[in-house]
Amino acid sequence: MSEAMRSTCLAGEHVTLGARMVPFAGWEMPVQYSGIIEEAQAVRGHVGAFDISHMGRVIVDGSGATALLDGLTTNHVAALQIGAGHYSMLTNEAGGIIDDIIVYRTGQTEFLVVVNASNAEKDLAWMRRHGGADVTISDRSEATGMVAVQGPKALAAAGSVLGQALEGLPRFGAASVRWRESGVTVCRTGYTGEDGVEVIAPVRQAVAFWRELVAAGVVPCGLGARDALRVEAGYPLYGHEIDDEHGPVGAMLMWAVCMDKGDFVGRDAIAAARLEPPGERLVGLIAGGRLVPRQGYTIWSADECVGTVTSGAFSPIRGCGIAMGYLRPPYHVKGGSVQMDVRGRRHELQVIPKKELLLPKGAPVA
Repeated sequence: MSEAMRSTCLAGEHVTLGARMVPFAGWEMPVQYSGIIEEAQAVRGHVGAFDISHMGRVIVDGSGATALLDGLTTNHVAALQIGAGHYSMLTNEAGGIIDDIIVYRTGQTEFLVVVNASNAEKDLAWMRRHGGADVTISDRSEATGMVAVQGPKALAAAGSVLGQALEGLPRFGAASVRWRESGVTVCRTGYTGEDGVEVIAPVRQAVAFWRELVAAGVVPCGLGARDALRVEAGYPLYGHEIDDEHGPVGAMLMWAVCMDKGDFVGRDAIAAARLEPPGERLVGLIAGGRLVPRQGYTIWSADECVGTVTSGAFSPIRGCGIAMGYLRPPYHVKGGSVQMDVRGRRHELQVIPKKELLLPKGAPVA
């Protein structure tokens, strides 16, 4: 690993458990423990734990916090009740996505903003650039760790360790609980398509929480399984499906944009994009077999290049390669068939909405 690589507070735990460590977004992170497929199957069938301490955690507080965040993000911050959160995006003046984030209202004037690891410094600088004297913006990333517990048994597993019943916490809800004489924030969110929680705790408590989860039989999981799970769920990853050049219209993320809340950075550009003739759209792609589509593979219809793969993975739940990618009309329509170029050879891809990549439990595999 490079000397400049950062480590999370759980790095020693991963090494002790035999994880294979790799660089990711400037961090030394576990890519797998027992194996990507086994770990992904554990999350789909039971429960797994992920170290997500590399993600940024920012507290925005003050009398101007609501107005600041409503002016910088796409969703409606003022509508959030205390203890509630939502998925949102920071957008630039051209309507491109600076980052996708989750915003929680943790107090009357206090918000917790969780940002992607690769964008943490950029996002923090963007918020501070627009903030005024009536807002305090604090980076809490170094002082805390963050663990995701995901799967059908996630609430029971995390609740057992914390000594709290978590079933009453609503989706995207956030609550502060007392554990090990410290305040711990529990958020009912995740990045796998399964139920679960993401727990933010002071560093020492985060390590203790991880150790107790593993001791209780929760399967430790790495970035490889997390990536396969999020592709199955059709969730975007910054630098793949979304970036400063792609906006929420093409990324199929307009459900997280509140156009009638008032002005925000990028609103005019997003409104204009909605009125333009349809351009590229992000879709789901099924490769079939064990061939895994990879980012950058071109997509063709006859002799015409019609799109590009943005992310691909082997889907344990489907037993085949799946992907997301941008296709231009009319090739983005569900049920269509296109071809992916792999080193000069064409392979068939089935086009579906990205939200349909994850099969309902018990559904037959196509």
